[in-house]
Amino acid sequence: MYVLVHGGGMTGRFWDRLLAHLDQPAIAVDLPGRAGRPGDLPTLTVDDEVASVLADLAHLAEAAVVEPITIVAHSSGGLVVPGVVTGLARLGVPVERIVLSAALVPAEGGVGADCMQDRHREGLVAALALAAESGDVITLPGAPDDPEPSRRAYGGEPLDDETLAYIVDPNRCVPDTVNHYFQPVSWAALAGLPVTYVLNTKDRPVRPERQEEMAARLPGPVTIVRVDAGHLFPILEPARFAAILLESGDPGWSR
Repeated sequence: MYVLVHGGGMTGRFWDRLLAHLDQPAIAVDLPGRAGRPGDLPTLTVDDEVASVLADLAHLAEAAVVEPITIVAHSSGGLVVPGVVTGLARLGVPVERIVLSAALVPAEGGVGADCMQDRHREGLVAALALAAESGDVITLPGAPDDPEPSRRAYGGEPLDDETLAYIVDPNRCVPDTVNHYFQPVSWAALAGLPVTYVLNTKDRPVRPERQEEMAARLPGPVTIVRVDAGHLFPILEPARFAAILLESGDPGWSR
């Protein structure tokens, strides 16, 4: 079974195009504060997100036969993966492997903001400081009034009209927290669990050189799959992404 974790400013419907290509059942979770899930975006933490995912998956522990789980995470969805895997282990639900697509992996004990481009991180820190002085709060804005800038925002070829409409659909593109980027994350307990890191070589939001650094931080064993694509690879090439998921389940496969 696949558990699909969306990234920032998205809902579980990020994965809609992928579902038809999967070889196993999948649960596409909605993190708190999105798609009607309770959650206070200004104060939301990684621990809150982990608890929400575990609540969505708690029924698996009651199943007569528990299928091994593959956790699949995109972008900032990577921040919740260690906590979810650890929590599932406590529930007796085995996680077989992890697949990360341009996902954020801070240095041990570091925070998601450390994985951002320097200018983005510095701008966010400055904005948060100003907001704290004025008593305001900051969240990601959700679906844009003008979708056109999003056409070229993700790297790779410009989005076609259908994909642009898909990605800015308010059922997918939603307001989101920035607070979770400042919560410490640890992967140390996951050493020995196979991880496939899908590295998008034309990514604009998460630069490929930063992805190389993040993949190298994983405790391993790690397989890196480099794809000639931008940040939205699972949306733009769902069949190819599904093939990577299938291949990464083969113990003899590496790339």
